[in-house]
Amino acid sequence: MLAQRLWAGATALVLALLVFHILSSLKRGEFGLDLIAALAMGTALLFGENLAGAIVALMFTGGEALEAFAQRRAAREMSALLSRLPRSAARYEEGRLTEVPLEALRPGDRLLVRRGEVVPVDGTVESPQAILDQSALTGEPLPVRHARGAPIMSGSTNAGDAFDLLARQAAANSTYAGIVRLVETAQRSRAPMVRLADRYALGFLALTLAIAGAAWAFSGDPVRLLAVLVIATPCPLILAVPVAIISGISRCAGRGVLVKEGGALERLAALRTVLIDKTGTLTGGRPRLVAIAAREGLAPEEVLRIAAALDQASAHVVAGALVEAAGERDLTLPSPHQVSEEPGAGLTGRVDGRDVAVGGWDFVIAQLTAAIDTDIAAARAEWTARPGTVVVAVAIDGALAGALLLADAVREEAQAVIGALRELGVTRLILATGDETARAEAIAAGLGFDAVLSNMTPQDKAAAVAAEHPNGPVMMIGDGVNDAPALAAADIGVAMGGGVSAGGASSEAAGIVILVDRLDRLIDAMRIARRSRAIALQSVVAGIGLSTLGMIAAAFGLLAPVEGALLQEAIDVAVILNALRALR
Repeated sequence: MLAQRLWAGATALVLALLVFHILSSLKRGEFGLDLIAALAMGTALLFGENLAGAIVALMFTGGEALEAFAQRRAAREMSALLSRLPRSAARYEEGRLTEVPLEALRPGDRLLVRRGEVVPVDGTVESPQAILDQSALTGEPLPVRHARGAPIMSGSTNAGDAFDLLARQAAANSTYAGIVRLVETAQRSRAPMVRLADRYALGFLALTLAIAGAAWAFSGDPVRLLAVLVIATPCPLILAVPVAIISGISRCAGRGVLVKEGGALERLAALRTVLIDKTGTLTGGRPRLVAIAAREGLAPEEVLRIAAALDQASAHVVAGALVEAAGERDLTLPSPHQVSEEPGAGLTGRVDGRDVAVGGWDFVIAQLTAAIDTDIAAARAEWTARPGTVVVAVAIDGALAGALLLADAVREEAQAVIGALRELGVTRLILATGDETARAEAIAAGLGFDAVLSNMTPQDKAAAVAAEHPNGPVMMIGDGVNDAPALAAADIGVAMGGGVSAGGASSEAAGIVILVDRLDRLIDAMRIARRSRAIALQSVVAGIGLSTLGMIAAAFGLLAPVEGALLQEAIDVAVILNALRALR
């Protein structure tokens, strides 16, 4: 008698908590399969089957715990990223090393990174070399050597001797902080497939009640009704899908691809159209300065110094290349003032008390108040005929001061990536770039694009994405602030790694961020996404099929409630183990 009361009390307690949860969900407009568990427990109490009710309560809470364990196991790569975040750094202050909180670091601080420590902020190597383990960010297992002056990302681990680091970003604006923010966003999100499972819950509930009602009506035995409800509790729909999707997201993280939410992973499997930006995406993203044309009486190094000084205020990859080139030449760069940037076009501002404009040819020409220098125009005309190049114009006080030629070759893996996209079902590939038509077509030649869109502003790119929606799911791949509107407009926005750090509007707008400078990692993510989705569907179909067979057996009196509970628990364990295959 005491045992019966204990079983009934435990069941009633779990049922009360579950009913409160169900009512809260209904107020938010959400409907889930927890209702079946509540019906099973309530029915057990109603008909005095206290042991069966207690088993259902134990099974339900155990299923929740099992799902939580599986999700923690599936999310281990993302959790590892969060756990590595450093809390402090060693900063040089008046010749001494002082341990300071990460939030106290500022650009220009000189830091010491000891062996085994995580690089706290983005910066440049100030020692002869640095040996870094970047596997947590990129998936590359081998340490990488960086020479003096090389830029490095926060989040890498020092695998060699201690080295000095010159901070280039505050901690909050550095690469690793951006990654952490994106991971936290990913962990808070719910995949559409999970929400779809909740919508299917109504149909499964109807099926369950139909079988249970028929069993009771034809047999007159309420125990059969209870046995049917027990076997339907909990359900593979609410266990398999989140585990498989989170496993896929975690596996992508291990390959250096951060998927911010499960919906992006799912949409990868149905992709039909891809738009690709050029600079930093299709090309290597690390243009190098190869030539300078300056007007008569002005030194080429002065043109570079003025342009790089203004470009310090921009996060664009070309601006970074000019600043890096100035650093290689030991040029001292003054701070720019009154800077205004038109994304994808150029900047204006004041440097050394002079009005300066730096950017694309048309943008800079529009700022001129003097005639165009014919020698510079001739150099620019010759340069633009070369594939894989970028020309930056510079104006000082309304006069064209010079032009700078940067080379940015197509990525080695670009042809293979485009071929793989075709194999994965992409039917339309478009190059969308702000470059002039001749240069854009020269870059795209031989790569197999279906269309080339040139002279594109950020708004034009977003409009191009919108125009492709009728053809099916659309992906936009870009790396800069100017790509953010198009990334947000696409069904799947993919930001290359440079967008994670300061000025990371592209990573904020994108659903997927490639942390390593490897375009082919996108193909890895697409294959992982397809496998994860297939495993999720397989688990759901197999789990519901087995549950339905079990319910039919219970309806004919072949399974008692306790036996049904044990059978359902075995089904749930099998479903979760199968869903965890997405980790491999």
